[in-house]
Amino acid sequence: MPLLCTWKRFLPVAILLAAAAVLLKARDRAEIVAPHEQLSSFPLTLGSLQGMNLTLTRGERAVLGPGEFLWRDYVDPANQSLVNLFVAFFPTQRSGDTIHSPKNCIPGSGWAPISSSYFPIQGADGSLIVVNRYIVAKGDDRDLVFYWYQGHGRVIANEYYAKILLVTDAIRLNRTDGALVRVVVPISRTGEGVAQSRGLEFTHLLLPVLDRYIPR
Repeated sequence: MPLLCTWKRFLPVAILLAAAAVLLKARDRAEIVAPHEQLSSFPLTLGSLQGMNLTLTRGERAVLGPGEFLWRDYVDPANQSLVNLFVAFFPTQRSGDTIHSPKNCIPGSGWAPISSSYFPIQGADGSLIVVNRYIVAKGDDRDLVFYWYQGHGRVIANEYYAKILLVTDAIRLNRTDGALVRVVVPISRTGEGVAQSRGLEFTHLLLPVLDRYIPR
């Protein structure tokens, strides 16, 4: 999804990233790239859902920058319900190619956010984690969106806190890898409640698998 960011929102992040770049250069050490499985090998089957790969355009890849990307529809053959998954993993963000924030930017292609909040869910280890919950609209269509930032064994909702952790981990661990994970469920005639239940069911299936692809 193309994104357009405002400079006022981006400025604090840019300052943090500039500080990280200076500190990393001062250390003059090769960055550690943690071992992980490639997103291209991510399972096509999650529970009863069957996946189908989607293709990013050349322009979308240029905007996203160098990294690994997974964009896929998962469909339940029994009721034809659909969940869309997008994962963007960056093995390094040292060069300035960082994760784009869906919350601080205006979604393209005619979609616009109409509500947003933090939302608690159960993590893969049973602990409580917090993700972003969005409702976006385009004409009469509505989608429910869960998204979060993930890396080094953490799930983070707030993008500014995620950037702070990027800086501290760059200094402490000499690592800047991280990912954005986004789950989208169309809100059909069944209503927002059903869409949320489907999104949560899918997220509970997804979280235990992600550690193989987004290193702790």
